[in-house]
Amino acid sequence: MKSIHNDYVELTVAMFRTGILGYGGGPSVIPLIRHDAVTRYNWLNDDEFGDTLAIANALPGPIATKMAAYLGYKLRGVRGAILSVLAHILPSCIAMIALLSAVNYLSGSKVVAGMIAGVSPVIAVMLGLMAYEFAQKAYKGLGKIMGVALFLLALLLLEVLHVHPAIVILLYLAYGTVHFRILARKNQGGTP
Repeated sequence: MKSIHNDYVELTVAMFRTGILGYGGGPSVIPLIRHDAVTRYNWLNDDEFGDTLAIANALPGPIATKMAAYLGYKLRGVRGAILSVLAHILPSCIAMIALLSAVNYLSGSKVVAGMIAGVSPVIAVMLGLMAYEFAQKAYKGLGKIMGVALFLLALLLLEVLHVHPAIVILLYLAYGTVHFRILARKNQGGTP
């Protein structure tokens, strides 16, 4: 049985690490948070993480901070949420304060521009890998035709009709609730 102290330490270390390594904003931090929450510490499974990510996307505000708050709250309630958010945002706050005086120099530096150009593809690959893993789960749960159809519908809603992403997420959450409730009833031998 893990102690309360260990939960706080693991939460602080994980969120501090994501705060330090999460270069590029919320979307680049999500794979790091997923690694700690799902793989390293087993706080959530992949399905729970996907659900949490969908809900966090639907709510206003920075996604990484919402994910940190949720994980902290899940593990240790309000104190855990506060600790988790502080551990996640402190590295960025400290770095901003420390580097504020050097902004003019760094903005014109070719070295910094090269570092940014080098990091961007890594972030794209990490996000692509996470999307691929979610697509595999959709394929297993929905089948090939339904998975592709729902992907194309989301693409249509987001890119052609310009429906707000929160509305699309809520529609898909509602669909998923109905879909999996029907499957659960069928598996129990009942009728939908």
